[in-house]
Amino acid sequence: MGFRKQIIFLLIITLTFACNKKVDYYNIPVKSLDNNFNAVIEIPAGTNKKFEYNKESQTFEIDKKERQERVINFLPYPGNYGFLPSTYSDPKKGGDGDALDVLVLSESVATGTVLEISPIALLKLIDNGEVDYKVIAIPSDVKHQIIKVNNYNDFSNRFPEIKQIIELWFLNYNKADIAVVEGWEDEKMAIIEINKNKL
Repeated sequence: MGFRKQIIFLLIITLTFACNKKVDYYNIPVKSLDNNFNAVIEIPAGTNKKFEYNKESQTFEIDKKERQERVINFLPYPGNYGFLPSTYSDPKKGGDGDALDVLVLSESVATGTVLEISPIALLKLIDNGEVDYKVIAIPSDVKHQIIKVNNYNDFSNRFPEIKQIIELWFLNYNKADIAVVEGWEDEKMAIIEINKNKL
C-alpha cells in the first residue's frame, strides 16, 4: 500500500473510532486498493485463546464452549489466523457457513488487523465432514515477510518443514474434531477458492 493510501486508510479508521462506530469486518472488500487480498486477523500468531469475530455485535470475542472460554490445549497458533472478508463457505456446497479461513505466516499482529496478503498455498482440510479449506499466505509487503517465497513451488521446495508443521497442527489442535487432510494445492488454486467463495 502506498504512503498516501496508508494515510487515507488510517484516517478512515481513526474517524470511525472517533465517531464510536464499529467496523463491519465481514464486508470489507476482499481486495485492497492495490489489488492485494485482504485478511482480517482474529487470532495473533503464538496465541492459545480462540478469538472470533462476532458479526452481530461487530466485535472480536473469545469463543466460548459450554460458557467456558475456548483455549487451545495444544501448541499456540503457528501463524496469524483469520478470514478473508466478503467470502462465504456455503453449507449447501459442504462448507462450514463462515468466511474462508486464512493463516498468514508472519510475525504476530494484533486481533482486528487488516493485512494485505499474497496466497501461497491451499490446505484442503475436511473438519467433521465439512469443507474447511485454509488459505496459506504471506504479507504482500516484503518488509513484513518472515519467509521469502514467490509461489507454492518455492514454499514446498524451500520450506517443506513448515508445510508439515501446519498440517500436523491443524490435525491435532482440537482432539474433539475429526480432521482429514485431502492434500495441498498451489497459489492459483488458493485464488480460485477465494473467488469461488466471494460474495
